[in-house]
Amino acid sequence: MKRFLNSMIRLSLLGFLLTISFCSMAQDGTIYPLEAPDEPNAIPLNTGGVEDQPASESWFRQWGDPMARNITKATLTPFLPEPDKANGAAVIVAPGGGFRWLSMGNEGWEVAEALAEQGIAAFVLKYRLHPTPDKLEDFTAWMNRPRGPAAANAKSSVPELPRRDLSDQLEDAEAAYAMIVDRADEWGVDVNKIGMIGFSAGAGLTMHSTMNSKTMKLAFIGPIYGGMGEVEVPENAPPMFNAIATDDFLFRGQFGVVKSWYEAGVPVEFHLYQNGGHGFGLGNPDRTSNKWFDAFIHWLTVNDFLSE
Repeated sequence: MKRFLNSMIRLSLLGFLLTISFCSMAQDGTIYPLEAPDEPNAIPLNTGGVEDQPASESWFRQWGDPMARNITKATLTPFLPEPDKANGAAVIVAPGGGFRWLSMGNEGWEVAEALAEQGIAAFVLKYRLHPTPDKLEDFTAWMNRPRGPAAANAKSSVPELPRRDLSDQLEDAEAAYAMIVDRADEWGVDVNKIGMIGFSAGAGLTMHSTMNSKTMKLAFIGPIYGGMGEVEVPENAPPMFNAIATDDFLFRGQFGVVKSWYEAGVPVEFHLYQNGGHGFGLGNPDRTSNKWFDAFIHWLTVNDFLSE
């Protein structure tokens, strides 16, 4: 029954993603409204709501990818491998989106499915987000506002959204980890092989959890195209796999986080790709960064995280 339900969930999500791709053959950066997809396997984490959030969760499509914003209730969606493939490893997958939206397809479901194909139990963390405008047109105006050097000389009527700390997101990550530990036998997970991988802001949450959580004992981490500044490495820090492209705006010639891990004497593998930009997920056509996932699986294998 569990295998049947997993297959039905995967087929449902695959059909949803194929529909999105078909309807956006000429993929562009335009933001389109999107009806919320069914998430039949999403498990509530019951970590509470979001302070001063008047808007409800809503979805949109950009670059052909389904994205969610104004998330006030965190969930965890399991993608379990077939029993004959399972190796006991587990990965919490944290999509990115600047903590204002989540790239659920490109950096969530698709990555989790790829991990499950490698025998890894993957869990997509749909964590709570900072508020954005309720109306899609107002959110679109905020997304398209002048930024960087251009913003200094531009007069914009679009207000900036206040910054917030990551206490909600850390609580969600800790609840996800605790749930996986609690249901490890049911899900075929070795509690000593639970890691976390994140993309962009999800990489930031992965690092924040690694450096600040008192309850998570991650076996390994994989921040993908996240911030590259130096950090203070905690005691008993897990091995790190890190990947980013030179044409990513977050790179800026920095190697700080890799240097910090190296100088702390903690195993670290770093892949700097010639191209790929930001937000490449599993990969875009004709980019050198497309091979990062293969390298990540090889790294996990060599470090015995995938041995039964």
